[in-house]
Amino acid sequence: MAGDLELSAVDPVLLSGCTCRVQQDWIDYNGHMNVAYYVVAFDKATDVFLDRIDMGAAYLETRNGSTFTADMNVSYIAEVGLDAPLTFTTQLIGFDDKRIHYFHHMYHADKGFLVATNECLSLHVDMSVRKVTSIPASHKKILEGIKAEQAHLPPPTRLGRVMRTK
Repeated sequence: MAGDLELSAVDPVLLSGCTCRVQQDWIDYNGHMNVAYYVVAFDKATDVFLDRIDMGAAYLETRNGSTFTADMNVSYIAEVGLDAPLTFTTQLIGFDDKRIHYFHHMYHADKGFLVATNECLSLHVDMSVRKVTSIPASHKKILEGIKAEQAHLPPPTRLGRVMRTK
């Protein structure tokens, strides 16, 4: 798609620090990474992002809070095979009192091409009652900082993608 960037052209404020390799059990009978494992890999990128905003596993332990994915959209762009190195970027699209909207890009770490994208909407949850609740002010400040750091970035080309035939 026009507007897709190679890894070498990605703004450093997006690099998430998440990397992984395609595992043997991620390979399907077509000899490439199965669609389900793209979501597994994106979930690893989400965990890194949640740690960055102090809402990861430690947040559950210390504040009994978490996030639940309410909606997601995955675009499969290129196939990858066994042991392919993957790296991810994450862009904070927006947030409000109870929701966080973010967008991941998955790249082949060595060859630099875009492999897939993942748009997510997560809900903040109080685990003691398993209900959606307000994001604490301290965590909104973290999100505001990331939003400001990424303010110069254009929206991802596949943001809000609608699926249809021609």
